[in-house]
Amino acid sequence: MPSFQTLRRALLRAALAGSAALVLARPSHARASLSELALYGPPAGPSVTLAHAVATNKFASLAETATMTAWRNPDELRAGLTSGTIQLSVVPVQAAANIYSRGFPIRLANVMTNGLLYVASGDAAIAGIPDLAGRSVAVPFRGDTPEILFGRLLAHHGLNPETDLRITYTGSPVEAMQFLLAGRVEAALTAEPSTTAAVLQGRQAGKDIRRVIDLQQAWGAMTGAAPVVPQAGLVIVKGFLDEHGEAVPAILAALETATAEVLADPVAAAAHATDALGMPAPLLAASIPHSNLVARPASEARGDVERMLTAMAGDNMGRIGGKLPDDAFYL
Repeated sequence: MPSFQTLRRALLRAALAGSAALVLARPSHARASLSELALYGPPAGPSVTLAHAVATNKFASLAETATMTAWRNPDELRAGLTSGTIQLSVVPVQAAANIYSRGFPIRLANVMTNGLLYVASGDAAIAGIPDLAGRSVAVPFRGDTPEILFGRLLAHHGLNPETDLRITYTGSPVEAMQFLLAGRVEAALTAEPSTTAAVLQGRQAGKDIRRVIDLQQAWGAMTGAAPVVPQAGLVIVKGFLDEHGEAVPAILAALETATAEVLADPVAAAAHATDALGMPAPLLAASIPHSNLVARPASEARGDVERMLTAMAGDNMGRIGGKLPDDAFYL
């Protein structure tokens, strides 16, 4: 795994080349107007919302300029948060809870997806988690949200990932998708838009790749609750809240409006996001209906968040930082 210093240098170079870091030099009584609003997110569904909001000038009344930059993996995100390069970002909720519980001053402002994880395969015999027994499966981001969620589902169905499956861990959902398309595994755990990419590229290659397991549905069946996995949301660091907290309600309102527009017109939203995410617009447009995009205030989503975190932790609370986040975590 790359060192923190290596990741920090890489992120700083990317920030200088693509979008300047947020300027936070004003005193705490400063006006909400910003010289620049820098938003970050993963190369996944919720970042389409961010990119669309930027492209359609949703933040024009708040900032002279607004940018959206995609981070590529959780290590890059953590490096950006701890170095101060990233002040506002879509973050996996489990990772945010872990970081917060370990003392880093962040708050969860909203939830931006109710889950976008799927198992993709070309094998019609795979229709549920138990069908993965004895199969080869590519799984991204070992130790982070996708792998933890998947592991909890396996355990619920009596499967040990070390002995009952043949798992290949990958550095990203894109790599997991590539393993599947190359025939190196029988199934892949992927996140949108990588799942849609697997389906579309498989079709071009004459392979019938499908979403054989909806992890949100499987999660709901396991927990006995709605099929909701509040997987990621906007996190804001304390420094931004201290200096520009009065701008936050307007930022969240803008994202709520942007989410509605993305869902209403995926094609237009995808066109706005293609450069920021480095993915073809048709792929992004096709993935949006499967990304379960929302804009739920964190305080309203707290019950679902705590249910998810409790289930993810199981008998190892270390997965979420040792405890459930307290009231101050939820903006």
